[in-house]
Amino acid sequence: MTQAVEYDVVVLGAGPVGENVADRTRAAGLSTAVVESELLGGDCSYWACIPSKALLRPVIARADARRLPGLSDAVRGPLGTPAVLARRDEQVSHWKDDGQAGWLASIGARVYRGRGRLQGRGKVVVDGPEGEHHVLTARHAVAVCTGSRAVLPDLPGLRGAHAWTSREATSAREAPGRLAIVGGGVVGVEMATAWQALGSQVALFARGDGLLPRMEPFVGEHVAAALKEAGADVRLGTSVAAVDRPGGGTGPVTLVLEDGSRAEADEILFATGRAPRTDGIGLDTVGLEDGSWLTVDDSCLVEGTDWLYAVGDVNRRALLTHQGKYQARIAGAAIAARARHAPLSASDRWGAHSASADHFAVPQVVFSDPEAAAVGLSLAEAEKAGHRVRAVDYDIGSVSGAALYAEGYRGQARMVVDLDREVLLGVTFVGPGVGELLHSATVAVAGEVPIDRLWHAVPAFPTISEIWLRLLETYRG
Repeated sequence: MTQAVEYDVVVLGAGPVGENVADRTRAAGLSTAVVESELLGGDCSYWACIPSKALLRPVIARADARRLPGLSDAVRGPLGTPAVLARRDEQVSHWKDDGQAGWLASIGARVYRGRGRLQGRGKVVVDGPEGEHHVLTARHAVAVCTGSRAVLPDLPGLRGAHAWTSREATSAREAPGRLAIVGGGVVGVEMATAWQALGSQVALFARGDGLLPRMEPFVGEHVAAALKEAGADVRLGTSVAAVDRPGGGTGPVTLVLEDGSRAEADEILFATGRAPRTDGIGLDTVGLEDGSWLTVDDSCLVEGTDWLYAVGDVNRRALLTHQGKYQARIAGAAIAARARHAPLSASDRWGAHSASADHFAVPQVVFSDPEAAAVGLSLAEAEKAGHRVRAVDYDIGSVSGAALYAEGYRGQARMVVDLDREVLLGVTFVGPGVGELLHSATVAVAGEVPIDRLWHAVPAFPTISEIWLRLLETYRG
């Protein structure tokens, strides 16, 4: 049975990004359909942000408690792994999306379950799970919000080895005895932190000379040292050349390293990159390459079109849930403005229709122990971009609030100052609890707050936020 329906906007993908596009277009009075082939809520809700942080929260809470005399002896035992996993299951609603479906219905968005694909300009066809066939026509816009997927490298023996990706790592039913992790980025570091604490013996293999290479080098140094202290085997400058797992992928797995040595584990996680989930969605019917990343302008309009938007991971600007939701708010506003034939403020660097933060103020927290948090440009990025800059560093542990937070607090902060404009281009923190410092840094960077005005933003005593005062004092001399 084929049904043809017309909407103002059709959204492909109902993860957090697609949901936010729909929310904004519905708030603007535009009829909106949302198409999803898996669970409403997407990767973030069920296999990424939410389950990984549910696994990590008890790990970090115990680590903080162990740093406090009078409490440390009470938390020396192992974590209750079954209870942690049960809470994880609750946080992901046991992989059921009833709540998400109810929310989309409450805003007046029409949900189509099934595989959606473009079929020419403004048209999306959906094959439903029970054989139904829908033809959706968008009067104003189609938004591709299909996200990204984990990529496995082309290694001998890997096919058929049943390697984990981030999905299996966050949804595992028990802690493997030995877990090998390949990749030193955010997923690799967070899953090493979680599973080492939950009872696995973790070995982390990273090709580069440091962990978390997109952040300041000192961040990876702090995190690597802490992982080693926790008992993980961290091997930098190490590449995996092949994988050997006989027996249909149920027994031990052997990693053959580039130098010819071998390592054995019970499970292996590859956290080595992402690819866009744009294959098979009909991009070729509108003159675009199937399976490609989509290049967009700052309103998230796909280059060369006046109706197709690509929002979130698929445009490769910033593969972070919160950044994709930000883009969705921008794109939703732009779609509504164009539908009304209203002028856009896309030429305004910080206008309502320009996703400028993608370029200048992307924030990120890594929920390792210690936490890492950064926004804007690193020192190397700022110098490469041609800015005349100065990096200001300070030991967070010397701040009174940090000393109260934990015995032997170890951490570091850096702000990168644009010397010509005297504003901050970037800020980085590493240390226990620093994730909650990040939004103040994001406001300073995105708001381009002058150093002279920041001097009047007085941090409360005794909080770790006094690090701001110490950084400014160090800059002023």
